[in-house]
Amino acid sequence: MGLLFAAVALLVGYSVAYVASDDVRYISRAGIEETRILMGRVPITHLAQDPDTPDSLRAMAGLVVAARDHARLLGLDAGETYTTYSDVGRDTLLLVLTASPKRCLCPVTWSFPIVGRIPYKGFFDQEKAKQAAAQFLARDYDVHLRPSAAFSTLGWFNDPLLSTALTRDSVELAALVFHEIAHNSLWIKDAVDFNESYAQWMGYRAARDFFLSRGDSALALRAVDRWHDEQILGNYYDLLMGKLDSLYALDLPMTELLAGRQAIEQWSRDTLASPFGQSLRTVSASRLADREINNAALLGVRLYRTNLDLFDAFEYNQGRDLGIALFTLKELMTDVEGPQAFGRLRNFVFPESSVTIPD
Repeated sequence: MGLLFAAVALLVGYSVAYVASDDVRYISRAGIEETRILMGRVPITHLAQDPDTPDSLRAMAGLVVAARDHARLLGLDAGETYTTYSDVGRDTLLLVLTASPKRCLCPVTWSFPIVGRIPYKGFFDQEKAKQAAAQFLARDYDVHLRPSAAFSTLGWFNDPLLSTALTRDSVELAALVFHEIAHNSLWIKDAVDFNESYAQWMGYRAARDFFLSRGDSALALRAVDRWHDEQILGNYYDLLMGKLDSLYALDLPMTELLAGRQAIEQWSRDTLASPFGQSLRTVSASRLADREINNAALLGVRLYRTNLDLFDAFEYNQGRDLGIALFTLKELMTDVEGPQAFGRLRNFVFPESSVTIPD
């Protein structure tokens, strides 16, 4: 309850400035939603053990409890994350906005306390999200709004498992638990691409270890396949965004620029129809091929798939022992901020490289 009172106190502290600042109103709304979520939580162990709990919910709660235990064994800071459950009463928790000029893969960023500057903004109020998106559309920006089923307060609050995050896919549910708990264990200021890609790596690799520890080789293999696809997608987005960078560097008139984007869309469809795209094991290449070029959407999905091969090489460097890899990575990232994170990781994995990436 102490955290709940702290959240309320935070709102009171902001109340004086509420009418004067959009940022304060935004933070206040987030505080109100967090308080409401905290007030509605119930112990997840109760759900996992109560025979009156619907079978599907009880099974998912039990999986989360077991995944939390495994996270601690790996050395992740599970804290109080997902020790409780909260039904938010709606299908979509929040909408996440990303925006970028059409002529540049340049994300609009927002600055927040603790986490630093980040290239997206989440809205609990869907109308506010649509209004913010409309403002960027009016400036001829590429805009993307996507639903998000979960979020992390980096251990500042007792993050409950939310009803919007529940899925009958055991691998995805376990990976979500490890992903969000991973943020408690390591967060680099002003390095969202590093943070999300690290958590993506930890999510699926920890899920593999978790299901192997339970003797479930089928689900462990599915986690391996999901991690394989994440790396394939990372390579695909590298190629796609490299072509877009080259196009935008030409500084063409808008009509020619849009024609260039259409040509790259065709390259994307051809690539995803080739053996490269067909190597995906769990993701539909045809669904990806149907998407139009949208800088904001690409920047959003790329956040979770940046340098994944580097994390894979780092894990191999650490003997494929995820616990040792986590400990080494946390030590390696001491006092690191922003783009230094990937530079330091690359220099550690490939020290023989002739080109040293500065910290």
